[in-house]
Amino acid sequence: MRRSLTLLVAAVVAGGLAGAVPAAAGASTDDRAAIPRSHPSWATPKSKVGDADQGARIDFRVYLKTRNQAGAEALARAVSTPGSAQFHHYLSPAQVRSQFAPTKSTVDEVRSWLTGAGFRVGDVPSNNMYVAASGSAAQVQQAFGVQLGKYSVGGTTLRAADKDLTVPNAIAKDVLGVSGVDQTTARKAPRHTTGANTKTAGTRASRSAKPGAVPPGPGFRNSGPCSAFYGERIDTTDPAYKGVQRPYAPCGYKPGQLRSAYGVDGLVNKGIDGRGTTVAIVDAFGSPTIFKDASTYAKKNDPAHPLTRALYSEKVYPPTPGMEDPDQCDAAGWYGEETLDVEAVHGLAPGAKIYFVGAADCMDNNIDIALNDIVANRSADLVSNSYGDLGEDVPAEEVQAFNQIAVQAALEGIGLYFSSGDSGDEVDNLGFPSPDFSASSPWVTAVGGTAIAIGADGKRQFETGWETNKSSLVNGVYSTPVYTSGGGGGTSRLFAEPFYQKGIVPDALAAKNQTGNARGRVVPDISAVGDPNTGFLVGQTQTFSDGVYYDQYRIGGTSLASPVFAGIVAVADDLDHFHHGFINPALYQLTSRTGVIYDVQHVDNAAVQRIDFANGENASDGLLDSVRELDYQGLTIHTTRGYDDITGLGSPNGLPFLLLL
Repeated sequence: MRRSLTLLVAAVVAGGLAGAVPAAAGASTDDRAAIPRSHPSWATPKSKVGDADQGARIDFRVYLKTRNQAGAEALARAVSTPGSAQFHHYLSPAQVRSQFAPTKSTVDEVRSWLTGAGFRVGDVPSNNMYVAASGSAAQVQQAFGVQLGKYSVGGTTLRAADKDLTVPNAIAKDVLGVSGVDQTTARKAPRHTTGANTKTAGTRASRSAKPGAVPPGPGFRNSGPCSAFYGERIDTTDPAYKGVQRPYAPCGYKPGQLRSAYGVDGLVNKGIDGRGTTVAIVDAFGSPTIFKDASTYAKKNDPAHPLTRALYSEKVYPPTPGMEDPDQCDAAGWYGEETLDVEAVHGLAPGAKIYFVGAADCMDNNIDIALNDIVANRSADLVSNSYGDLGEDVPAEEVQAFNQIAVQAALEGIGLYFSSGDSGDEVDNLGFPSPDFSASSPWVTAVGGTAIAIGADGKRQFETGWETNKSSLVNGVYSTPVYTSGGGGGTSRLFAEPFYQKGIVPDALAAKNQTGNARGRVVPDISAVGDPNTGFLVGQTQTFSDGVYYDQYRIGGTSLASPVFAGIVAVADDLDHFHHGFINPALYQLTSRTGVIYDVQHVDNAAVQRIDFANGENASDGLLDSVRELDYQGLTIHTTRGYDDITGLGSPNGLPFLLLL
C-alpha cells in the first residue's frame, strides 16, 4: 500500500575530512550571490534545536543550469507536436550536449571552486547536469556562507542552513541549486497495492539487514474464491450488497487478458510485440530475484512469450552509505514494485527489451540520478516510473533539476511515464487536494488508474475509474463503506497549464486550486488498469511462514497502470516503425479522433466481493469478507464523460490508438 511520505535524514556519515579550509573559500559576501529558495521554510530560529556536527560528512550535488532552457523547451515542444516541421526529428545526446548542456568550462569552474574549498569532487554525468562533491559540515558552512543547524520538524530533527546558500559570482549564473546540504529531500514511495486488509506486497524487512541484502518481504497471497475473468463466479452465499449478489473479484488478470482487452494481442501474436524498443524501469534498490521471478512468471502464465536474458539487463547502484536501516526506504517493499514493473512491461510488450535501473535509495535526488543516467546516455526509448512524492511540496532545486532531465528526454525522443498515485486526491494525507510530483510535471505522461471488467472472451466489458470504497461483512451485516485507495489526480499548484491541455481539459478543472485567472496542469493524461480488485496476477519470491519461495498474488496500483501503458506504447513503436517520444501533444490531439481513446466513465453500483486471509498468507487466523465498490464518487476528483481528473483522456482503444498515436 502507498505509504505516507515524510522528511527523511539524508546520507550523513560521522567523521570529518582532514585539512583546513582555504581562506579563499570564505570570500566577501560582496563577491557572492544567493541561490534563490535554497533555504527551507521550516528552518526557523524558533525550530532550531542545536548546531550541526561540524565533523559530519555531507554528500551533495551542485546542479547546473541548462544553456538556453527556454530554447530547449521550445524545441522539445516542436519535436513532440504533430504538425510541426520538426516533429519526431529528435536530437542525439551529443547534439543535446553541444546545444544545451552546461559546457565543460562551466563544469571545470565549478569543480575548481569545490576543490579549492577542500571538497572531494565526485561524478559528473555525461550531460554535465551536476557536479557531485563531499566534505565536512564545517567546509560546507565556509564554502556556502551559511551556518548549519539542527531543526525540529514534525517530530524529526533535520539539518539545514540558516539562510539561502551563496556561491561566488563567477559561477552563480550557472548554478541551478544544491541538493543534499539540507535534509528536505523527500523519499519516493512505490505505488503498488494488493488492496488487502492487513498486508501489502512487500512490507518492512529485518532492521538489521542492509538494503543490498534485504530478504524478501513477508508472504502474501489471495485466499479465494475468485474469478478467472470478470463475473465468472457470483457470490450466492453472502447477503446481497445494495440488493445485488456480487461477482467474486478476479484472481488476477494474466498478460494475455490485458493484451486482449487493450487490443494489442492480435499484433503480438503476429510478432509486432515491441521489438526494437527498450523500456527502462526506474525504482529504488534491486530485487535479487527479479529476473528469476519474472522469467518463472512468464513460463507459468504466458508460455508463448518467455522472458530471456537477451531481453533483460539491469544496473543497480550501490546502497547509499548511512541507509543501512531498510526501514528508511522499505527496501523489501520495493522488490514487489520492481517485479510488478518488469512482469507488466513484458506481459504487454513481450518482444521489447527491458532495462532495469535501481537507484541507491528512495530519496528524490538519488532516483533522479538513475533517471538522468538513462536520459544522458539515451539508454532507452521509454521509461516507466512507478513512484512519487506525497503532493508537490518538493525542494525547488529538485523540481528544476527534474524538469531539465525531462526536457532532455523529450528532445531525444524518450517518453517518460509516471504513476499518478494511489491515494486519490491526497486529502486524507495532506488535508487538501493535490496531485503528486513527479507525475504533475508538464514534461511527463501521468498515467492514472482504472478498474476494468474483462470477460471470458478477453474483451473489455466496462472500464471505470479506480477509487475504492470497502464494506466489511461482519456477522451478516455490511459495515459503513470506507474509502481505501484510488488513482491520483487533480490540478497542480506548482505548474501552469501546459500548451497541450489548453482547450481540451475543461476550464473548471484547470482553474481548481488557482488564484485569479491562473490555470494549472491537470493530472493524469491517460489511464490503464490500476484497481487491485480488478488487478494483475504477479509472481514474486516472498518469505512465508514455511520458507522463502516464489508464489503469485493479485496486485494493482498506478504502479501497474504505468508499465502497462508503457508496454502498449512499445507495441505502437514496433507497429509504426518509430519511437513516439513525449506523447502528450499527440495524445491530446487524438481526442478529436472518434474511437481512438476509450472514454472511461463512471459505472453505477459496480462492486466485487473479496475474501482475504486475515494474516495475508493462510486461513490459520481466519478469513475476512468484504465488498469493494468501484469508482467511489466522494472525492474532490471524479470520473466523468470526456477528460476527467481520475482517468485523464481515457484508456487505449486497440489498433486505432496504436496507429494514430
